[in-house]
Amino acid sequence: MYLRPHTRRKSGVLYEYWTLEECIRTPDGPRQRTVASLGKLPGRNKDVRIGWEHIRDVLDGRPPQGDLFKSSPDPPVWARVDTSRTRVERLRRFGEVYLGLALWRRLQLDRFFAGIFPEGKEVVPWQTMACILVLARFCSPSSELHIAEFWYGKTALPDLLGIAPEHVNDDRLYRALDVLLPHKDALFRHFQRVYGELFGVTFDLLLYDITSTYFEGCMKGNTQARRGYSRDGRPDCVQLCIALVVTPEGLPLAYEIFDGNRTDVTTVDEIVSVMREKYGQARRTWVMDRGMVSEENLQHLRDSGAHYLVGTPKSLLKQFERQLLDADWDIVEPGVEIKLCAAPDGAQETYVLCRSQGRIEKERAIREKQRVRLNEALQKLKAQIDAPQRTLRNRSTAERRVGRLFQKYTRAARFFEVTITTIKDCGHKSKKRLAITITARKELDDWVELSDGCYLLRTNLKGYDAHTLWKTYIGLTQIEDTFRISKHDLGIRPIFHQKKDRAQAHILVCFLALVMWRTLQQWMEGCGLGTAPRKLLEHLAEIRSLDIVMPTDAGRDIRLRTVSRPENHLAILLHKLGLPLPNKPMEIQ
Repeated sequence: MYLRPHTRRKSGVLYEYWTLEECIRTPDGPRQRTVASLGKLPGRNKDVRIGWEHIRDVLDGRPPQGDLFKSSPDPPVWARVDTSRTRVERLRRFGEVYLGLALWRRLQLDRFFAGIFPEGKEVVPWQTMACILVLARFCSPSSELHIAEFWYGKTALPDLLGIAPEHVNDDRLYRALDVLLPHKDALFRHFQRVYGELFGVTFDLLLYDITSTYFEGCMKGNTQARRGYSRDGRPDCVQLCIALVVTPEGLPLAYEIFDGNRTDVTTVDEIVSVMREKYGQARRTWVMDRGMVSEENLQHLRDSGAHYLVGTPKSLLKQFERQLLDADWDIVEPGVEIKLCAAPDGAQETYVLCRSQGRIEKERAIREKQRVRLNEALQKLKAQIDAPQRTLRNRSTAERRVGRLFQKYTRAARFFEVTITTIKDCGHKSKKRLAITITARKELDDWVELSDGCYLLRTNLKGYDAHTLWKTYIGLTQIEDTFRISKHDLGIRPIFHQKKDRAQAHILVCFLALVMWRTLQQWMEGCGLGTAPRKLLEHLAEIRSLDIVMPTDAGRDIRLRTVSRPENHLAILLHKLGLPLPNKPMEIQ
């Protein structure tokens, strides 16, 4: 590729502009093709290469081919090389960090942090440390100590960023966390603008959900670390609750951190108020699952002028028994049928009744499994009570055991009625013993069979058909997938930081890595490469940077830094992404 100047006279005015050209082979011979029109660039009569700094902003986020592989302006010097002693040194991971830097620039985070952290006397600029933290979380999640002692020096980042490994230590990374945290809200506003520029995203519809992540250790110095309902299956650990707001495309927009014992339903009014303060008053539509719903929350949304589309507790299905029996269902996709229903109390709301064949099979399988196990456990308890040895005599103990069984098998508990009484012992007239009665509630079977696989949506939106409302609500799978990515791919859990601010900064770094992950998914999907970033990163890990050392007859070594040539499948991936690799080696003194 090369830069080509052009001049054009129109209406007596001389216009000068540049284009980026490349040579291509055709059946008619070599031809030149215009890759991009660059407009007016400086340096036409002096140094054309100055214009390349401006090309970076024109090529749609493509990373520059970097200072790592600059062409030398000096004339070539010829030397005789001893090929028998040629060797390869400094094999480094290149592909995934190169992609990470491209995403960092595509999201304009380099400009953002350059404005936040002006150049100072630091050996390593804070903006560079922030970049290292996020790239490490994105490529290979690990602790700050592992980043400093193992990961950073084994990647090409020291060459790409110009920061030697000895300057990146765990203490500097910890201090970077402290410096980064105060700019959380500014980052949220930055992403709102960038999402609009890159993807044309609007923010009229927002998805909201909450998850938890646990700590290793007691965390006595962190007032937010509390025991609560653990979505990670770790009730033995203290935790934090993270409330996340995403767009329908799955792009993370903002988050808030709550105490670990905070219930979901109590967070809605706060998060809505925070979003209104940060992004202004707007008639947004909030999509939430049934765990967030209360009449107080819905009233708060109505009072703030917002719309909502929410799941409802299954107990409300009883009010729609007649509609469940009717046959006027619409098939929205194979195995899923829906219908629009008016509010039973005449309120200005609309309900969407949904029934899924997949849910029917799943709910019945789980319920029957629990019924069998609960019945076996109750019969075992009865055998202990009725045994001649009277191994269980205390009524309170027996009732507690029944309560624990009902708590363990919640889906089956309502199908059994258990009564424990104290009666006279026939064998010992002066003593009493326990008696237990277990009754199966068959009257519930008809309703359960009718309501299996059904769920109910509730909204104050007007003028929307059932299909549109259902499709919008199903978008909550995006936020569930986002939580899965943050936990499994980006390693947000467990948290080892003892200090409250450090734990919050850890979550912020994970959030930035999550933004890069979701942006890469959008990028890949637009290129026809699917939506599996981890697989792409594994492929790109095969691309390494290396130094080729060639001894000469003059007694000195020639050291050339280059990038390994990708295999055909990798070359295709890079071509589709529009991510060119450096193709010229650089001599290292």
